[in-house]
Amino acid sequence: PPAMLRDEATEADFQRFLRQVDDVTNLLQGLNSPDSAVQEKAIAETEKRLREQGGSREEEEESRTTVNRTLINTSVRAFPSGINAGLTSDGFLAALEKDAKERAQRRRRNEQLANALKEQGNEAFREGDFALAIQRYSEGLEKLRDKQELYTNRAQAYLKLCEYEKAISDCEWALKCNKNCLKAYFLMGKAHLALQHFTEARQCYEKMLQIDPQKEKLVKDCVSEARLEEKRLREEERAEREAQAGNVAASSIQELLQRISSPGQGILYYTGGIRLLAEVVSSCTGQTFFRTNNGFSILRNETVRGALCAESRSPAEVELCVSLLLLWRAACAGNEENQRLLLAQPHVGAQLAELLSSGTPQIQRETLALISLYSDNERGRRLLLRQDLSRWLQILLAFVKSTDARADSAMNILSDLMGEERFQAQCRAMLSTGVLPLFTQLLVCAGQVNQAALARGMGVLGSLCADVGLRAQLAQSRECWQACLQLLDGCPDGSSPEYQQCVFAVLGLMMNLLLESNGTIQDFAVPISGRCLALLNHQDGRIVTRATGVLSRVLPASPSAVEEVVKGGVVKKMLKFLKAGGHLTSSYAIRTLSICTKSSSRAQEELLKWDKRFQVLLKLLDSGDELVVGNAAFCLSQCLLQPGAASALLGSAVVQLLLRQAGGDARRTSVQQNSAIALGRLCVAEPRHIHQLRKLNGLAILNSSMKYLHST
Repeated sequence: PPAMLRDEATEADFQRFLRQVDDVTNLLQGLNSPDSAVQEKAIAETEKRLREQGGSREEEEESRTTVNRTLINTSVRAFPSGINAGLTSDGFLAALEKDAKERAQRRRRNEQLANALKEQGNEAFREGDFALAIQRYSEGLEKLRDKQELYTNRAQAYLKLCEYEKAISDCEWALKCNKNCLKAYFLMGKAHLALQHFTEARQCYEKMLQIDPQKEKLVKDCVSEARLEEKRLREEERAEREAQAGNVAASSIQELLQRISSPGQGILYYTGGIRLLAEVVSSCTGQTFFRTNNGFSILRNETVRGALCAESRSPAEVELCVSLLLLWRAACAGNEENQRLLLAQPHVGAQLAELLSSGTPQIQRETLALISLYSDNERGRRLLLRQDLSRWLQILLAFVKSTDARADSAMNILSDLMGEERFQAQCRAMLSTGVLPLFTQLLVCAGQVNQAALARGMGVLGSLCADVGLRAQLAQSRECWQACLQLLDGCPDGSSPEYQQCVFAVLGLMMNLLLESNGTIQDFAVPISGRCLALLNHQDGRIVTRATGVLSRVLPASPSAVEEVVKGGVVKKMLKFLKAGGHLTSSYAIRTLSICTKSSSRAQEELLKWDKRFQVLLKLLDSGDELVVGNAAFCLSQCLLQPGAASALLGSAVVQLLLRQAGGDARRTSVQQNSAIALGRLCVAEPRHIHQLRKLNGLAILNSSMKYLHST
């Protein structure tokens, strides 16, 4: 491993010190041994060592060499002078115990001093005074030379001062103190990377993963950084060889950059030069030449920078700005190092949002294309997320109004960014003031905007609902619910496929929002359930499924909504879906029925009327889906409160099915509970089922179910 000590003499001293510690430990064990022979041998060996040490102490003092004060102490402290050859074993042990206590006291005192110096070093580090931090950490090591944190902290300070060899040395000493020190391997990997020791850097990062597999993401990032740095170096070495060999592109790029950097020329001059440059840098070698010739410094030209940052632009400035964006696209396509350098330039990161909202289609198209180079890969997204993107959701959503490819490009970028937690956090700040008003406006005007893009935009907002804070804000907005309902109103069967896609998307958004529970949802529960009930007749099965899902989530918020949908025939509809057998639709339908039968006697009556002998519910009780089984058992238990319901089940397999579920090992306790309640109500309402229960030896299960019956 890369943690080998560079000073062989110091390493030897350190190992000799460790052996001496082991020898002393063995002697102490021998002195404490109950075996008198072992004890006598240990006493003799101790006396011998004391004589040898006493004779050599003066010589050692004279010949001792000076070593780095901050290294671990490699000398063995002499035994107390009170220990001599004439002591008995008991006296010797007492002297050793006294010496051990003194050493422990000194160590505690030194540890306190070292900790205080470490904190002073940390404070200096935070303030950017790395030289002072190194001084404080070194003083701490003089007090306590085996304190790992002081070595790693000092190594971090050395890294800040680009003293990479010293940082590596400190990391090696930290690993001598703690062989599993992750920070030491991390910092040593950084130092090796700075020295372009790519193999050693990877070894350090791989060692981190061996020590702690939970650090896989961090290690992956570090290895990726090393890979990119090595790739950059190799590309630049190859470009240098080609330039020396007379590569035409190299000389062309250098000449064009010199011309563009010259001041006092007209806009058309710079526009033409940048267009030519964009053509030359399109290859990998051209991109490297562009970077090594400091091509991104083109913004130092006042005319070029003025066209990029202007609030309003003349046609010539628009053309210059578009040319600059084309150049950046050519220089950054597939080139991660160039992408990083571009966003590191002053004005660029902040100016992207301004370019997107410029209102000039050509500039917007090229800006979207440039941003897409970043958003479609993980490292590029990280570079983007270092910028302030708080306005981006609002700006990109506004492209839904565009009728050309800009809308799709904007939605692609949003989809790429939406999974990033940092982007979600930045969106939260602008959601209520910027995003919601725009979004509700787009929903209301759904017939006049790019409907395919609008559907994708709603999908993006649906994804945002994974963030609890954002979801709560959206679910509280009355304007949002009103706009969703208005969009649903415009969806007859004959509407365009694009509009139907919008309806499908808004239903998905509503399902996500209904994970919340608040007064706004209660207020809108009746109109929401009414719109969804109407959509159950839609020809698009996907819309029907999602409308059923919305019903299953909104009905618990309002008994009035339950009564309205029951009057509208929801029970018969749900039974129809359950007979058709689609898994997702069935899970929503049986949940909807369970909610309706819980609070509506009419729903119980209709279920008994339309499901003869409960054939649909009995089939669901035999399902492999615990959620479906639990809801089916609940529906059955509610319907058994109706006169004649239990008698209708005579001769069926209901007892066997309920027994199997009540006494089973389902992970959801609601399965056993609801099945047991249904079984108890069945036997209470129709005692003739008890005969079947006895035949199946189910009385014990029925008895255990009484605890559930009492609670109901």
